[in-house]
Amino acid sequence: MPHKTRPMAALLVFTGLNAVLVSTITPVYDFVCFLPYWERRRERLRKEREAASTKDFASS
Repeated sequence: MPHKTRPMAALLVFTGLNAVLVSTITPVYDFVCFLPYWERRRERLRKEREAASTKDFASS
């Protein structure tokens, strides 16, 4: 015979797990998106775009 399911316990565990995940997403997102590597990369790409647009403007 199959084991008994406990829908209320499953719902509470599911809700609790989601609450934990939602509360931790902001620090994780900030850590990943604002690492110094990405900041340096954004700055390098910005400089490259400015250099390219300046070169295009000068050649026109």
